[in-house]
Amino acid sequence: MKNSCRFISVLSLMLCCLACGKTELRISEELGEAPLIFPDYRDVTIPCNIAPLNFSYKGDEACCLLVEGVDGEIRIDGSEGLFSFPASLWKKLMERNKGKALKLTVAIRSGNGWAGYEPFRLHVAPEPIDPYLSYRLIPPGYEGWKKMGIYQRNLENYEQTALYENKLTDGNCVNCHAYCDRDPGRMLFHARAGHAGTVLLRDRTVEKLPAVADPSVGTLVYPYWHPSGRYVAFSTNKTLQSFFNSHPNRVEVYDTASDVVVYDLLTHRTAYSPLTKSADSFETFPAFSPDGKQLYFCSARAVDPLPQKYKDVKYSLFRIAFDPEGMAFGNRVDTLYNAPMEGKSVSFPRISPDGRFLAFTLHGFGNFSIWHKDADLYMADLQTGGIYPLSEANSDDVESYHSWSGNSRWIVFSSRRIDGLYTRPFIAYIDEAGQAHKPFLLPQKNPADYYTRLMYSYNIPELMMKKVNVSKHEIMNVLRSSF
Repeated sequence: MKNSCRFISVLSLMLCCLACGKTELRISEELGEAPLIFPDYRDVTIPCNIAPLNFSYKGDEACCLLVEGVDGEIRIDGSEGLFSFPASLWKKLMERNKGKALKLTVAIRSGNGWAGYEPFRLHVAPEPIDPYLSYRLIPPGYEGWKKMGIYQRNLENYEQTALYENKLTDGNCVNCHAYCDRDPGRMLFHARAGHAGTVLLRDRTVEKLPAVADPSVGTLVYPYWHPSGRYVAFSTNKTLQSFFNSHPNRVEVYDTASDVVVYDLLTHRTAYSPLTKSADSFETFPAFSPDGKQLYFCSARAVDPLPQKYKDVKYSLFRIAFDPEGMAFGNRVDTLYNAPMEGKSVSFPRISPDGRFLAFTLHGFGNFSIWHKDADLYMADLQTGGIYPLSEANSDDVESYHSWSGNSRWIVFSSRRIDGLYTRPFIAYIDEAGQAHKPFLLPQKNPADYYTRLMYSYNIPELMMKKVNVSKHEIMNVLRSSF
């Protein structure tokens, strides 16, 4: 029976190969250099359940692609430079080569024969990635947000659907979507300006929380769910921005005040500690540990005046105990990384679901790293206390917001490495030692065409275990309702 199943699998693969074109191709010349392709998928590590990694050869010659795996070699002819993998063929390649590597060779016409570039590999990890990714697509304007939305993408194919679009509520700002343990059944996001409030999805119901739940606390901003689903930690930020006429960072966004609080979704009570809400510090970016007993956050010494001294604001990484039974905080704060001692600043702490590692963004100052070209991803080993850069994931441009997969083997993060202007989502494998492998750009049917034409940035990429199944119009009706 096993041999019969294997025969059927191999036969299906062969039929897919025939659909791609002739498999016979003799390379008569070795070019001795790497092919110029987009996206750069050379020697990346990919999940076994990812959508096909179509890519383009950026030369003018007729081209084809040889793909060699455990079942032999297949050929895919380029169409105007684009190599497209049929979905069924790709799925079988992933299944058959899980835990192994595919060898890819780009070949171009040379006289009457074919010349081959240096081959490269796609390493197929046995661990899957969460099947859905959500993000906000925002226009390039710094203050213009009349057309934006929160979208969700099936990572196993190319399907993108709108979770919510602000055209339904008069072009207001929608932001900061967050999930409890990547569960789309427990999520929230904010609406600002018109129809302001926080949309909360829980237990198949949608409700609206006021933007200012507690006047003594202020506006709730950056959220992070407690694993129990009962609490959400928020920062409360008074944020301003400045613009530069001639500066590589273009914009500086900074807080003139910020604190960290915890909100009880059942009682609508807000709690905080003097150690997370103080007048002489800026506290922000809360994140609960996977067991819910620790609250991580960033904090900087308050600086005045701003914006004149904006470069003096530098955030460290802290942790405080949290008792979910009594909604109480510990009486001391532990310093995990004193970044200002090294002239640096921390933002976006995110703990791996297995509790072993904490990824964060490190940059020169401030906390709005999405505009800082020096911003890189770093990792803290929570067992050893070691701090180190995720060198394979970083580039010469911005690396910023990031989130973990449920199995702690993948991170998705935003980067401006393609053109320095727009943030795009990249995915990187994190091995058991906490090291990143070379990341890859989110696949598209025709990535060169798609990313060239897309004049929106991806913002807050968050992995999800499944699709959000709430109606956009139900959200609209809730947002349009008054308290």
